[in-house]
Amino acid sequence: MHYPSGKTHLYAILAHPVAHVRASEFFGPIIEAEQRDAFVVPLHVLPKDLPEMLPMLQRIGNLKGAVITIPHKETMARLCDEMGPNGQLAGAVNTVRFEEGGRLVGDMFDGVGLVNAARANGIEPKGAKVLMLGAGGAARAIAIALADEGALAITIANRTESRAKDLAAVVQAVFEDVEVKAGPADATGHDLVVNCTSLGLEPGDPTPMDPATLRPDMRLFDIIAPRDTELMDAARAAGLKTVIGGRPMVEHQVVAQLNFLGAPKIGST
Repeated sequence: MHYPSGKTHLYAILAHPVAHVRASEFFGPIIEAEQRDAFVVPLHVLPKDLPEMLPMLQRIGNLKGAVITIPHKETMARLCDEMGPNGQLAGAVNTVRFEEGGRLVGDMFDGVGLVNAARANGIEPKGAKVLMLGAGGAARAIAIALADEGALAITIANRTESRAKDLAAVVQAVFEDVEVKAGPADATGHDLVVNCTSLGLEPGDPTPMDPATLRPDMRLFDIIAPRDTELMDAARAAGLKTVIGGRPMVEHQVVAQLNFLGAPKIGST
């Protein structure tokens, strides 16, 4: 294990509440595997304190940036001086780099993580007909990434239909060649199902869709990271050969985040 030194680049994980945050469990092994001279630490920051806290964090010379999680992603986007294209489209960021002169540069990597993990597992987003379950922050980033990668059609199903319609309108306005619409949580006619809801986070949660509409030639990506969900189990029972949980998405996302943050290799600092 590599222990941090005075040369190590530190990164905060900003969250509220912080007890549920498991990002360190993903960052730590990847930092070790890639021999990065970096270390992440979760910090409990209340939403009302975030704007005041940021300038103080930026004054810590070896704190080089932050990973942003619930509920700070949209607020942080408004505080950034510059955002990458995914952050601009999503209206939220989950990674911020501290630059000279107090500049905050942010971007969103949820969609990048899913697309890279999908391809690593033999799923090609280009030309796919996607059923996306959920319309929250992660869903927004993922819908944008899938559309940008050439998905043929995206149907967004959400418990509150107006949120699904709003997200569909945002994505459709940018990607005119992709058919984007709100619709029911029915997999019929789709190639790929992506669960972006929180259902499945806890054992015994109901499935976010009727598994009876799944067919063996479909593929399922459930972004809930800590466990195999009831939806994943139902998909396997329905004969789906490609059923992916959230861990590959997070792992691919972490690599992209470390590159964006400029986390150095051991010995290079």
